Amino acid sequence: MSYANLVGAAMIPMGKYPNASYSGLAVPAVLNALRSAGIDANEIESVVCGHAFGGMLTAQRIAKEVGIGRVPMINVDNACSGGATALHQAAKDILAGRHDIVLVIGVDKLTQFGGGVLPLVAEDPEVQAGMVMPALYAMRARRYLHERGVDASTLAGVSVKSRRHGAKNPYAQYRKEVSVEEVLTSRPIADPLTLFQCCPTGDGAAALVVVSERVRQRLRRPTVRIRASVLHSGQATSGYRDMLDPEITRHSASDAYEAAGIGPEDLDLVELHDAFSIAELVYYEALGLCAPGESAGYLRDGRSTYGGDVVVSPSGGLLSKGHPVGASGVAQAVELYWQLTGQAGQRQVESARLGLSHVTGGGVAGMDHGACTVHIYERIAP
Repeated sequence: MSYANLVGAAMIPMGKYPNASYSGLAVPAVLNALRSAGIDANEIESVVCGHAFGGMLTAQRIAKEVGIGRVPMINVDNACSGGATALHQAAKDILAGRHDIVLVIGVDKLTQFGGGVLPLVAEDPEVQAGMVMPALYAMRARRYLHERGVDASTLAGVSVKSRRHGAKNPYAQYRKEVSVEEVLTSRPIADPLTLFQCCPTGDGAAALVVVSERVRQRLRRPTVRIRASVLHSGQATSGYRDMLDPEITRHSASDAYEAAGIGPEDLDLVELHDAFSIAELVYYEALGLCAPGESAGYLRDGRSTYGGDVVVSPSGGLLSKGHPVGASGVAQAVELYWQLTGQAGQRQVESARLGLSHVTGGGVAGMDHGACTVHIYERIAP
């Protein structure tokens, strides 16, 4: 059976680089990914670049700086799912036999907006009514607290766990542990969410080298196989929406498990779309890590951290690492590559063999989210 394989991965520390260009952010990640794969720039047969705010021809602007030209280059804008969608496109091209070596880039620079919430499409009716992402997730959080009979300390517990993981990640923006009290008393953003329950804005870039089985066997590098790559778009509905049932994630995960021939109980680690604390709790259930209604206990009992059932966001997740939109999906895959090849340093998940990454893109009226990408990865011998 044919697979797409990751043989090289790199990223830059997430942070604020107000004077950097998109090329300036991405080139170091690209060069380090090529170096880790043992691939020369002139061997790249295609480039796929995920971003949301990079403007025209972002891939071409980056690739020319490392001497890549002439080959097909695709720029992907799929909101927060852009980087993961770029990886999905690369995997499809490998499996279809169109290319043997594809460079995947994820990059975005949010400092260009000078702070505040991310700009959404002004023509969207919910955006016109004042919907911004913190407000959407705050509504989810209020519904969760009401239906599950828990208090805000449960939400804060997500941030405490994420910061504990992120403290060991040199690529994370936030590397200091926090207490429940510190989370709850941080600046209010959208009730019940506080500042430490929202991912920091910033800039970042990540890169992957994806190759065919034939090239994998030639290179003999540390390798992670992509067992499943699933991309879904949302279904618009009118009227009532269940804020605690993100159907696009549930369906994407189900299809990914089926394609990979595994279940959620087989996973060793997960990087999910924890842009806000409430998101992690909701996604525990949608990804099948625990049964509906059990996410608060799943977190409280330590089942989503080291020594538990599965380590969720060993990188610290978006809550610690930051969320430079188009870069995040690729950065998740980089973390999975490092973990599954034993290169994650102090945050290494012991004996990790199977992992999952999940990222969504929102901001469309009537939809849970506009896009969702789920990948499942497996460690294999070089």
